[in-house]
Amino acid sequence: MSFFGKKIRLQRLLSGNGRLLSVAVDQAMARGIFEELMPIQRKVDEIASGGPDGITIHKGLVESCFAPFAGKTSLVLKCSTFSPWQPNYDAWVTSVLEGVRMGADAVSLGCIVGGDDQPEQIRNLGEFVAEANTFGMPVIAHIYPRGNKIPESEKMDWRHHAYAVRLGAELGVDIVKTHYTGDPQSFSKVIASTTCKVVVAGGDTGNDILSAFQMTKDVLDVGGAGITFGRFVWNNQNPTAVVRALSHIIHKDGSVQEAAQLYEDLTKTKIS
Repeated sequence: MSFFGKKIRLQRLLSGNGRLLSVAVDQAMARGIFEELMPIQRKVDEIASGGPDGITIHKGLVESCFAPFAGKTSLVLKCSTFSPWQPNYDAWVTSVLEGVRMGADAVSLGCIVGGDDQPEQIRNLGEFVAEANTFGMPVIAHIYPRGNKIPESEKMDWRHHAYAVRLGAELGVDIVKTHYTGDPQSFSKVIASTTCKVVVAGGDTGNDILSAFQMTKDVLDVGGAGITFGRFVWNNQNPTAVVRALSHIIHKDGSVQEAAQLYEDLTKTKIS
């Protein structure tokens, strides 16, 4: 029965076509306060109005902000966080059972590999997956190769990202979120290294809309499952329009040019 529960939740989360458009609003504990995420209720409202498949959010904000979207947008409950002072250690702060109680369609845990504390973090991830399997709960792991043993010049190397997503697959993770390695050729090797679905973070796309749309398209073209963006969406003056444009690429196989035109039509502005 737990396997069937996981299948139901994944079907809701992945919109039936195996792809994911999720938006994360879990950054404050990890990176500090962003004025662009204030007030948080307004931002969640704007994001959800765009129709993402899921929103990644911590438990306290589920209680205070997510109720209007219950049953309309999948809840991805974030169960760990790093901090501005310990950026390479993801502490497990929320249980899978809390995700079950809240009606989550997936639970999410971070894991930083390539550092001195990798053994502890992958042990946590393995235990987390085991707990989630008990309840038929899908796991999305945010796995980044940025530990202190990896030289700065190598942190975007495809081999390290391939290691990260393969580690996730071997521990039983359903979806791994990691960085895009910069070009379709190298990222195709990342995809080929694993059996689980892979989505990418927004990373350093900043406010460059066309670059983010192109990255999304490139990820899909080499077999990636989609995106989980944060700052790129909520830092925009119109998060609703950004989500709708991304959805056009991810769920309608739209082109970058079509997505850009849709964004311009919705915002009544020109992309510079």
